[in-house]
Amino acid sequence: MRCAGKAGGVRADGIPSLAMPTQIVVAGALIRGSRLLVAQRARPPELAGRWELPGGKVAPGETERDALARELAEELDLRVGDIAVGDRLGGDIAVDGGMTLRAYRVRLLRGRPDARDHRALRWITAAQLHDLDWVPADRGWLGDLARVL
Repeated sequence: MRCAGKAGGVRADGIPSLAMPTQIVVAGALIRGSRLLVAQRARPPELAGRWELPGGKVAPGETERDALARELAEELDLRVGDIAVGDRLGGDIAVDGGMTLRAYRVRLLRGRPDARDHRALRWITAAQLHDLDWVPADRGWLGDLARVL
């Protein structure tokens, strides 16, 4: 899928959105056993210290799965071949600025994630999901994450 296109979804504040996004952003629910890898933002200042699923923007001509593998490899100091991107998780989340977030389940085939672009990484259980200060957009996936952990 390309980075531009039509998609409805739910905004970070829970209100349905029918806006046309200009950018798709993909996030990875990297699961090992019954634990989820979460990343603590280093920037921008208004999000620094909050937790998220790692990922990034889809480049023109790039598939969402390829973009997610590339972004996770870059952000977590892994190789693209270390990561297997699976099925979608939850629905689209529309955010300000014409962006739509999409989450995917991800398996770590080998390697050890390292925080390159984040303050910290942490493996958490379903019971710990609500203990974190999440970036607002990613809160929309907490129910879906609890079901898969």
